[in-house]
Amino acid sequence: MTEKGCLHDWLTLHLTQGVGPGTILRLVRHFTSPRMALNASRRELLKVPGVRQDAVDAVCRNPAYAEAEAELKKCEGFGVSIVTWGESDYPEDLSNIHNPPPVLYVRGRREFLRNACVGIVGARAASSYGLRTAENLAFGLGEKGYTVVSGLALGIDAAAHSGALRAKAKTIAVLGCGLDVIYPRNNRKLYERIAEEGVLVSEYPLGTSPDGFRFPARNRIISGLSLGVVVVEAAKRSGSLITADLALEQGREVFAVPGRVDSVKSTGTHKLLKEGAKLVHSLDDVIEELPFHRRPEARKNSLAREQKVSDIKLKPDEEKIYSYLEVYPKSIDEIVRGTMFPVQKVSEILLLLELEGVIEALPGKQYQLNV
Repeated sequence: MTEKGCLHDWLTLHLTQGVGPGTILRLVRHFTSPRMALNASRRELLKVPGVRQDAVDAVCRNPAYAEAEAELKKCEGFGVSIVTWGESDYPEDLSNIHNPPPVLYVRGRREFLRNACVGIVGARAASSYGLRTAENLAFGLGEKGYTVVSGLALGIDAAAHSGALRAKAKTIAVLGCGLDVIYPRNNRKLYERIAEEGVLVSEYPLGTSPDGFRFPARNRIISGLSLGVVVVEAAKRSGSLITADLALEQGREVFAVPGRVDSVKSTGTHKLLKEGAKLVHSLDDVIEELPFHRRPEARKNSLAREQKVSDIKLKPDEEKIYSYLEVYPKSIDEIVRGTMFPVQKVSEILLLLELEGVIEALPGKQYQLNV
């Protein structure tokens, strides 16, 4: 059977209404191929453990042959390839989860799918601290040779992808819609860059809209591709916690970045820490928990790190102000009270530290460390 013919059979099952991913895999495992499943009699199909009668009716009465042919043509026109469960390009880590997607739509560097991956997820409405932490972690993981996986959402997801790309490293974006649907629209440029330099993945047919119920299913792919999942910021009820739960079910490592005790954006991560997630204080906290035998080679020509305070000679007054600042914002009035320096002197030193790149100025005359 030709490769195209095999893909047509997979897509026929995949696009047949009433036949879900679990049913497809049960049929293929039982009959050894999608073609044999499609050619099986009703009586033979009913004998397959775990396959409901309505799914058997759908396969017998209305298999999606024409829809599969049209889908193949659309994929070819949009530059999308298809990876099916059991073939050599299908990611091994994902294939080992309880309910792997039988079909993956892929746009970009499909060879990245079999790399050693780490997932980074978190809040859409993230704080500047969360965004910076996610980007820096992704940058560091990328320099160490890991592929960063996330969901292309606003906030932490976008920061994670951006950090990997900034390190000239590899990243995988798992979408909860068709690969021809850019969601959210604000991430169009990031989407296009990942399509060029990384890889976009979805289990959904082209044209599928980003309905909310699809994202929990999408999350099992993020965790399934990953050796471990880092949650940077998350509210008490969020999709990021769903991803963490899925990661635990799949036997993956779960990490959480601590935040402010009074921040609703950190209630979810603190909950994970209480339940035993590994606390992330630095990049090493993540890497040391990942399987040693899966450790990739660090990039040989890694980028120079951003300027650090240890590279800059600070005067005693500058050092005092720098030491008073934290990764959370402080107002200029707080800094004046805390250091007992005149406001004019504080303003001058803050400007110097900002120009050196070791602190960040925020709206409302607030400042924080740029770590």
